[in-house]
Amino acid sequence: MELLVVVNRGAGSAGEERLARALEVLRRGAGVEVAVTGSPAELDDVVAARGARRLVVAGGDGSVSAVVAALDRAGDLGDPLGIVPLGTGNDLAGALGLPDDPGAAARVVLEGTPRRLDLLRDDAGGVVVNAVHAGIGVRAAGEAARLKDRLGALAYPVGAALAGTGPGEALRVAVDGAEVAVPGGRAADGDTPLLMVGVCNGPTIGGGTALAPGADPGDGLADVVVSAATGPAARVAFAAALLAGRHGDRDDVVVVRGREVTLSGGPVGLDADGDLLDPVPSRTWRVQPGAWSVPLPVALPRSAGR
Repeated sequence: MELLVVVNRGAGSAGEERLARALEVLRRGAGVEVAVTGSPAELDDVVAARGARRLVVAGGDGSVSAVVAALDRAGDLGDPLGIVPLGTGNDLAGALGLPDDPGAAARVVLEGTPRRLDLLRDDAGGVVVNAVHAGIGVRAAGEAARLKDRLGALAYPVGAALAGTGPGEALRVAVDGAEVAVPGGRAADGDTPLLMVGVCNGPTIGGGTALAPGADPGDGLADVVVSAATGPAARVAFAAALLAGRHGDRDDVVVVRGREVTLSGGPVGLDADGDLLDPVPSRTWRVQPGAWSVPLPVALPRSAGR
C-alpha cells in the first residue's frame, strides 16, 4: 500500500509530535509520503499528482473538508480517505469512532473497514462533511478562532462566553421545500428572530458540543436544528441545555430532518466544518448519500453510518 499524507501548513507546530507518532505507525504497514499544503490550489496539485497512492488527512474537520473538496473538484471521491484526527475539535472523527490517539488512528487507516458517508453540497459549489451553522454559534466560532493557539479545545466554550447573548437573526429556514414551524404557532419565515440554525451531517460541533445528537453521517438525511430562544433568559437557558445535551427538549427548539435545506435572510454568516465563511443572503444544501468513504474501526458506534 502506498499512502500520501496531507498536512495543513497553517496547523502550526503544536501537533508535530502527534503527527510523528502517526507517521511512525503508518510506515510500518505502507510506503508513506507527506504533502504539506496551504491553499486549495496546492491541494488540487496534490490530488492531481497522487497517482495510485491513497490519501490520508492528518488534521481536523476543516482539513478533512478541504481535501474532500479537492477530491470532489477532481471527480475522484471513489477511494477511501484515511483520517488521523490532529485538529482542535475533530468532531467528525469523534462521530465516526476514530481514536484520538494518533498511533491508534493510523492503525485504523491501515486496517479499518471503509464505510460510505454522506456529503452536504451547497448551491455555490462547496461541500460540508460535518456541519454548517448560523447565528450565535458563528459569533462564538469567531471568538474561538482567536484563542485556539493559546487554549486548544477550551477555545470553544470560552469563545461562546465571549460572544455574549447577541440579538437573534430573522432567517427563513426551509427543509425539503417547507418552512420550518417553530413553537408558538410561528414559522422560520424570515420574520421570526432565531438564535441559531444548524444543518448537521454529524452530531457535534465546536469540539464535542452535541448540536444534533441523533445525526448519523451515513443515513442520507441532514438534521436541522432551529433555536428561537432569543430572549435574554431563554438564551442563557438554551446555552446551558446545549452544553448538557438537553436543548432538544426545550419548547423553543425544533429538530427536523430532510434532504434539502435552504437558509436565507441577512446576509448571514456561516461556520462550515469549523471555517468561517463570508455572509451570504441565501444558501441551499443538498444531501448526497454515500458520496465518499473513510476506513473506520470494525466495531462502529451507532452514529458512524451504515
